[in-house]
Amino acid sequence: MRKMKDSGLDIVGQMPTEWDFIRLRYLCDITTGDSDTQDADPDGEYPFYVRSPIVERSTKFTFNGEGILMAGDGAGAGRVFHHAFGKYAVHQRVYRLYNFKVNSNFLFYYISNLFPSVMDKGSAQSTVPSVRLPMLLNFEVCFPPLAEQQKIADFLDEKCGEIDSIRSDIQKQIDILNDYKKSVITEAVTKGLDPKTKLKGSGIEWIGKIPEGWDVIRLKHASWLKGRIGWQGLRSEEFIDEGPYLITGTDFKDGHINWETCVHISEQRFNQDKAIQIKEDDLLITKDGTIGKLAIVKNCPEKVSLNSGVFIIRNNGKYKYNDKYMYYVLQSEEFSLWFDLSNSGNSTIKHLNQEGFYNFAFAYPPLPEQKAIADYLDEKCSEIDATIADKQRQLETLDEYKKSLIFEYVTGKKEVLQ
Repeated sequence: MRKMKDSGLDIVGQMPTEWDFIRLRYLCDITTGDSDTQDADPDGEYPFYVRSPIVERSTKFTFNGEGILMAGDGAGAGRVFHHAFGKYAVHQRVYRLYNFKVNSNFLFYYISNLFPSVMDKGSAQSTVPSVRLPMLLNFEVCFPPLAEQQKIADFLDEKCGEIDSIRSDIQKQIDILNDYKKSVITEAVTKGLDPKTKLKGSGIEWIGKIPEGWDVIRLKHASWLKGRIGWQGLRSEEFIDEGPYLITGTDFKDGHINWETCVHISEQRFNQDKAIQIKEDDLLITKDGTIGKLAIVKNCPEKVSLNSGVFIIRNNGKYKYNDKYMYYVLQSEEFSLWFDLSNSGNSTIKHLNQEGFYNFAFAYPPLPEQKAIADYLDEKCSEIDATIADKQRQLETLDEYKKSLIFEYVTGKKEVLQ
């Protein structure tokens, strides 16, 4: 057992007596990137690191060499998403740590593990989470001897690599299950539940053959579709503690609305656009950003309005449909293929266009069959979702184990003995 001492820092706790602290300013140089979102080009030659785990592409590079990259603001503020090498571009709101006077892998593990704790305490937050440069420069790092830094970094490289490999395998299983779920949905909403039924051509590329007793209709003949068009945003002071609810795509959870995460708006704002006041059993779909997220409104409060990134699909057209059946139609390849075809050749950011969406054609069985299909898919998808949820819990357990492992070794609570 090695001798330990109180570090004096809550986020570290005990550390080896022979270790010390040193401020980050003495271990590396720090700068910010000089590229903006508009510099992203999917056909670019070079990696473009932004404020998220996603790596964009760019036609130009602005840095050449090693760098630890930390998001400077936004939802990921204080998180280290990338350890970059070679030629790359960096977003202007991303900090780049470079020119290291310490083992860079050790520093990567230490900062990525401990610095978010500082952010989570809210010590650098105002209305938007952000990392201030003095806070980063003065961040204190446990400082073991250089040889021990190397041993810790090598050990964590090996162990984290093993964890990441297991994690990758589980994620692949989740992806396969999601693909299987989509195929089950697609088969049911385009071919029905009886494998012996006779099929006919639908005349629609993204649908294919359908049962003989089915029709093909367009969304505009079955639904009223609406998105917010008036006011285009709220200032931070317009959000209030109590009042009418405002739904955004981030409030969608497992096909329903999480009312606890919804923000509240004034009566004046709520009444500005009465066409998008939400009703029980409305079907909502995101039209921007992560397109195609779905939620059916249940247990609807008296007053609810809608963010501009979401459409209402309301069942009041010439052709009536089972709400849950439509929910599954919009989760199927039938919808995905239509969306891809309708956006082919579009080099701009894709979104769900109201006029185009009105003309989305889908397979339309008789209402009793729609209910049977919806009931079948409820049961089948619940089974698949339960398996996916178990896999997700496995990922969460691995992430917690990896986080704990890194913390114990970069703070010296466990020693690399070999």
